[in-house]
Amino acid sequence: MIAGLARHCACAGSLAAAKARPRGRVGGFAGAQLLRRMLPAAGLSLLVAAPVAAHHSFSAEFDADKPVEQTGLVTKIEWLNPHVWFFIDVTNEDGTVTNWGWEMGSPNGLMRRGWTRNSMRIGDIVSVEGSAAKDGSAKANARTVLLTANGQRLFAGSSQGQGR
Repeated sequence: MIAGLARHCACAGSLAAAKARPRGRVGGFAGAQLLRRMLPAAGLSLLVAAPVAAHHSFSAEFDADKPVEQTGLVTKIEWLNPHVWFFIDVTNEDGTVTNWGWEMGSPNGLMRRGWTRNSMRIGDIVSVEGSAAKDGSAKANARTVLLTANGQRLFAGSSQGQGR
């Protein structure tokens, strides 16, 4: 009966072409639609996963059994999530200068402990106590920071003891 209708219909060629086309593919249109729907979801999942992958526990990077104390000139401050970092020039025993990076807690956590963006400024002299990096690089996790200009000692929001 369908074959009989197809002979009398103006769209008989279309019906025959539809029968001959492999199922599951409609000339690439369905594939393009699927791609348009999946790309934003894939991009969003990457954005969500990136901060999680970037965050680490204290014990993954720092060694609580390697205490370090330093005094130096603040050269840079990065007040960003997930951790605030500051950098100080430390003069070594041989007279050379090493720029050390110090990790602190999150900006929000530091503000709850009395820090502001202006507590420490580039050019300030600070004394820092904390734990050295496991890899021996010039970076450490700060426990306390002494602001030598005013004598104020602030807790640095160390993640030591969390996630160990």
